Order: sequence, then structure tokens, then C-alpha cells
Amino acid sequence: MFDTLSDRLASTFKNLRGKGRLSEADIDATAREIRIALLEADVALPVVRAFIKQVKERAQGAEVSRALNPAQQVIKIVNEELQGILGGETRQLRFAKHPPTVIMLAGLQGAGKTTLAGKLGHWLKGKGHAPLLVACDLQRPNAVNQLSVVAERAGVGVYAPEPGNGVGDPVKVAKDSVEHARTKQYDVVIVDTAGRLGIDQEMMRQAADIRDAVRPDEVLFVVDAMIGQDAVNTAEAFRDGVGFDGVVLSKLDGDARGGAALSIAQVTGRQIMFASNGEKLDDFDAFHPDRMASRILGMGDVLSLIEKAEQTFSQQEAEKMAAKLAKGPKEFTLDDFLAQMEQVRKMGSISKLLGMMPGMGQLKDQINDLDERDVDRTAAIIKSMTPGERHDPTIINGSRRARIARGSGVDVSAVKSLVERFFEARKMMSRMAQGGGMPGMPGMPGMPGGGAGKKKAKQQKKGKGKRQSGNPMKRRQEEQAAADRRAAGDEGAAFGLPGAGQDPGDFELPKEFRDLLPPK
Repeated sequence: MFDTLSDRLASTFKNLRGKGRLSEADIDATAREIRIALLEADVALPVVRAFIKQVKERAQGAEVSRALNPAQQVIKIVNEELQGILGGETRQLRFAKHPPTVIMLAGLQGAGKTTLAGKLGHWLKGKGHAPLLVACDLQRPNAVNQLSVVAERAGVGVYAPEPGNGVGDPVKVAKDSVEHARTKQYDVVIVDTAGRLGIDQEMMRQAADIRDAVRPDEVLFVVDAMIGQDAVNTAEAFRDGVGFDGVVLSKLDGDARGGAALSIAQVTGRQIMFASNGEKLDDFDAFHPDRMASRILGMGDVLSLIEKAEQTFSQQEAEKMAAKLAKGPKEFTLDDFLAQMEQVRKMGSISKLLGMMPGMGQLKDQINDLDERDVDRTAAIIKSMTPGERHDPTIINGSRRARIARGSGVDVSAVKSLVERFFEARKMMSRMAQGGGMPGMPGMPGMPGGGAGKKKAKQQKKGKGKRQSGNPMKRRQEEQAAADRRAAGDEGAAFGLPGAGQDPGDFELPKEFRDLLPPK
């Protein structure tokens, strides 16, 4: 959603790099570009004016003039001001001293309240709570059935005594649900209310009656992040008519301009508390203004990535895998590789995970073109192997590759490529686990292998290499011949022949060739 804004800001800051000192004209030009970028992103005009005023005042102040790198200092100022208009600090849910905690969801029809109720319930369940979803949207057709299905998928309780479709009293259902939660030991009640196509008196009255009946600890206003400035107008009208404590942004994964998200906290004075950025139940999390500002400026979101990894990977398994790699590369098998790959897949979309890494904004097109099914194809290839082949991939010869390819529905070249990439990855991971650093890079000072690499490099430098011809044509031919010899060595290893790093004693001819040899 913020891609266009991120691109505009990145190009603006690029013009500042390399300047030892910022002039008044530089600051004005930068402010103008930022203003255009925010207006194109559909940010409310009053918010843009206040934002630009703050940035210009701070950029012209002493903190930039004394800075070693003025461009970086301006980026820091914009980052801090973005955090400010997004709400400042992360706001947590307020839980009641005496359960159950009542959370009321409100908003226009189509904003995604019912789906979001399931996501919030699933998220709270993961935090150790026992949530109950309450069906108080008795006007929209099949709203009650939808909430029941969502609750079942989320693995949480549901209270739906009325069939809906225009039948039942939503205020009574909301009031009875609190007593039901106390009886059944639910500690959080999430009330899903009815919406309308626009703000009207009937919706306001019903929302106010439900609020008075259950006295919620939190009233969350659900906003469709794709509807632009109208989201801000709706939020203001609801704040004045009924009141709410926090905002939830839905459909944040859309490609519409994200100005509503940047405007709503500043205009309404209520912080954004949660954000939904996908269709799955897991595509939901607390909203962190600092992390969102970081993403907009192309700095990634490492903290969210770490949190996802901690939720998915077990510490015990990680230590076990590290111990395996430290023993040597052969200890790490294709079974381990498959397990690691499946763990990463559990973290969510590979594209989204890569997007959280700093600097990945420059590779946005490649990340968007990433085919998520490649991971499934790789898993299919590994699962088509025998236990022996997974444990020792060096035994995979031509006939085995053909069988694996047929079993996984891929070309033989894909099987060969996977095995070769696995060997390279295994070497790299083993070296990192033993403290040797990344292959091709000098070891870190004080780390095992740090000095050895330098000694080896010096020894190689002392020895005289093969002299090259002074004739450019002849030299190119010699280089091509050397490359062909190396490729032939690699091909031999791939087809079961001993490669450069393989012990000839471990080599065994394929059965087809052994049958042609005379008996001993």
C-alpha cells in the first residue's frame, strides 16, 4: 500500500546524499517533494501541512547544521515525524481487572469487522486468552453464519443465540453474552456489531445502545484502509456520535493509496491499535508506529521479523540444528533442510518476509515476482527421495535423478540443481556455525578461522600461478578451456563421479557400468 510513497521519499532523499551541508534551497526542495508524495498518497491536507511545518523547522535547526551527515539527519527527522502522525507509541489493549474484558467492534458495512473479529480472537488465543465471539450483527444476511465459521477456523468460542437475517435483538444478545462468558470461563468477549453503507442515525443509536448495555473496556473502530479520505470523515463522525478508543486498519495489503492510515490517528486523536494485512487468520498483528514508519522509509521491519521467527522456531530445535552443523557439513541432511524450509513457510508469505528486511525496497519487483510454489516444488523433490538419498545425497546418480523427477513431477535438471544448491548451502551454514564467517569473506577478528584465512591467502600469493599469454585472443581461449575443465569436474560430481572435493575411495561406479566390466 505504501510502495508509491516509499519510492517517492527514497528518490527525494537520494538527492540529498553527498551534500556536506544543506542550504535553505535544499530544505525547501526536499519539503516540496515530501509534500507532493504525501498528497499523492491521499494523506489529509491538514496533516500534510502540520507534518511539513515540523520537518522544515527541525531541518533548519541546529540539529542538522551540526550533523556530520545532513541527509541522514533529515531522514531521521522524517522518520520521527512519521511515527508521530501514526500515533507515536504502540498502544496495548486494556484488560479488565475482573474478567471478562469486553471489546466492541464497530464500523461501516464491508470494512471487514466479522473477519477481523476472528483474527483478533485467534491473536488473543495465541497470547493465552480464552476469547468468545458474539454475533450482534443481526441485519446483514448470513452474518451470524459467517461469524460461526470464522470462530471455528480460529478455534475460539462463539455466542450466537439468534439466527440473524433481521431476526433478534442485538442489544439483548450483547448483554446476555457477558453473563454467558462468566459462566463458561471466557476471559475476553469480542462483540461484532452491524454496519451500514454510510453513517446514519439508526446505526449510531444501535451502537450506542450496545455500548451502554455491555460497558466495553475497548471500543475499536474498524476502518477499510482502501477507501481513502472518506475513512477519516467516517471515523470523525463515529467518534463524535458514539466514541471509540482505538482504530483497527483492515485490508492493509491492498494496493490503494494508504493516506487514511497516515491521517486517521492524527485527525481523530485515537491511535491505530491493530492492522490486518491479508486474508489468513495469521495476517494480523498489533500496530507499531515506529515499525510502520521504518517500512515506509524502506528501512525494513527487523523486529517484526524476529518476533515471527520466535513464534515459529523452537529454541531447542535451533540449538540442536546448530550443534549438528558445528560437527561438520555431512551431519546436515536433506531431511533437516526440509524441516527448516517448512518452518520458514509457517512464518507466512516469503515475499512479505523478504519485504521486512532492510534494503529490500530496491528489489521490490523481484520480490513481487517471486513464485511461492517454488518452495512446494522443492519439498516435493525431497519427499520423492528415499531415506538413504536424503541422508546422503552423493549417492544420487542419473537413474535415481530420473526416478525422483518422475515422482515429483519436475525436470531432471531441477533435481540436479536442488542437490547442487543443497551442497553449497550446507558448506556455507557449516562454516558459519563453526565461526568461519561467510564463504569468500575473511574471518572475523577473534573468531576461529579468522587468521587462518589470511595465512592461506598469503601462501597462495607467494606461489607463482600459470603464466597467461599476452595475446588477448589466445588468453581468452585459455580461460575458456580452464572454465570448461572446471565445468566438466562439476558435472562429474553431479553424475556420481568423484568431484574435486570428493575422496576417490568413496567412489562407486553405477550398476550399468559395473555389469560391463569383466569379472575379477
